Amino acid sequence: MLTHPGTIPDKSEDSAWDFVPRDERRGLQASSDDMMMRTPTQEAKRSGDRRHCKWCAKYKPDRCHHCRICRTCVLKMDHHCPWIYNCVGFRNHKYFFLLVFYAAVDCHFITWTMLETAKSSTAGDTPFMTMFLVLFCWTLATLIGSVVTCFFSFHVWLMSKSMTTIEFCEKQTRKGYDERVYDRGMMGNVMAVLGDHRLLWFLPLSLPSGDGLHFIEAASFSPRLPPVGDDLQLSYGVYQSSGISTDVQR
Repeated sequence: MLTHPGTIPDKSEDSAWDFVPRDERRGLQASSDDMMMRTPTQEAKRSGDRRHCKWCAKYKPDRCHHCRICRTCVLKMDHHCPWIYNCVGFRNHKYFFLLVFYAAVDCHFITWTMLETAKSSTAGDTPFMTMFLVLFCWTLATLIGSVVTCFFSFHVWLMSKSMTTIEFCEKQTRKGYDERVYDRGMMGNVMAVLGDHRLLWFLPLSLPSGDGLHFIEAASFSPRLPPVGDDLQLSYGVYQSSGISTDVQR
């Protein structure tokens, strides 16, 4: 999966996200206030300042995290997946979701269509190598199908709650985390991942609308998330056993 997950715009595209150090803000207070109005965010540091990335030198939009493996900030980052050697974020979340869905369907198809063949291969007149290969393939498809189905079910649940994998981890570690902060209702949450056109939900077409930078309207902005520390990190090994990396820096 080669589609880029999306990143914060460069200064030439939108200067509102360009980080201005504290000692340089005094002479740019009016400009800084104007940028804050243009790019309101819900998430902030414990000090009350806007989150920023010290590696990319940019302010972070809500739900954005820096991936140390990809060495870039990823919009609406879900996790870094070593199986596709890419981050899962705003612009490729649907593709990743469908990849897991297709894999689960394929494994179930193989498992159930091979069931009779697997049973008949245990007959006494079946050559040993034939029996071994059939049973091995059927067992492998069954095991992988079971794991992928559980993984897909987890992501369906995350989608219904309008949460990413990182936000799910934060929910376990951050006291007072409001998991409903980005909730748009069941249909809205599904459309935020699979796109606005229902007939194209299960096809790799029609990505969700939006820019991955804004998840609230400026007029309805009201902070609901508790502040986070400057050095809060999520462990690389949270989902290491499942092949998922959440090696990010807030």
